[in-house]
Amino acid sequence: MMKSSFSLGCGLLAVWLLNAVVAVEYYTQKPAFLPSCRIYEPGFTNCSTHSIQKLLEQLTIGIPEILESYGPFDPMNVRNIYFKQDNNEVATISANLTDVIVSGFSKTKIKESRVSKKDFGWQTKIYLPKMRLDATYQMAGRILLIPLSGTGHIFIEIEDLDILLLTKTRLYEKGGFTFDNVTSVRVMLNMSRVRTQLDNLFNGRSEEVARSTNQFFNDNWRDFYEALKPLILQTVEDIFYEIMSKVFHLIPANFFVEDIPTPQQLYGKNTYENK
Repeated sequence: MMKSSFSLGCGLLAVWLLNAVVAVEYYTQKPAFLPSCRIYEPGFTNCSTHSIQKLLEQLTIGIPEILESYGPFDPMNVRNIYFKQDNNEVATISANLTDVIVSGFSKTKIKESRVSKKDFGWQTKIYLPKMRLDATYQMAGRILLIPLSGTGHIFIEIEDLDILLLTKTRLYEKGGFTFDNVTSVRVMLNMSRVRTQLDNLFNGRSEEVARSTNQFFNDNWRDFYEALKPLILQTVEDIFYEIMSKVFHLIPANFFVEDIPTPQQLYGKNTYENK
């Protein structure tokens, strides 16, 4: 009996060891899923576009170190959002969004990924068939001259979303590798349709008025989008900043761009190991 228990225990330990994921600070070997490119050779942009597409596909499957620190890529949990706008003709509003979940990024298509030879910042064209934000909202103010107040569930669904992602980076060295430190992210958006639903508008005082208000916002979605544009931009920028910061501190820039210069070569001065 003791021998059987010992064998069973060893078997369970072996299974646990096989399935255990040991988190690393950063990769020292290029992952098999990531194609490398050379920026000073022809065809770099096509190669870079393919490389970033493969990275996003792997994020959807799951990169253990990203899952551990950030959670799943799709749907993803996003930090709470506080939004205030009081100097816009379209809206004067304050809103607090909690329990924010964003879905749709697993269908991301990288249309083009360019890297600057001057400062090695990124310009990326991205397409999402649909992005949806679900959250609990608390809101007060007005949109399109309609006074608003309420607390409840909100969803915002954006179709045919084209994103121009502008990423500034600063190279640093660690362990003999060059890394990208993401210093800022800016996005420009274009879409074909925005749908939204705010439950419990006016705190449930009139279901009919709430229903007609939601219908009005959907019928006039371009104006509604302009009212919430800063909130949506902030959400998309925060998502890309968080993900890219974690990925680029995990995977050396050398594995994306084989012939990327060292910080010393690019900036012409000594730098110290970072991060």
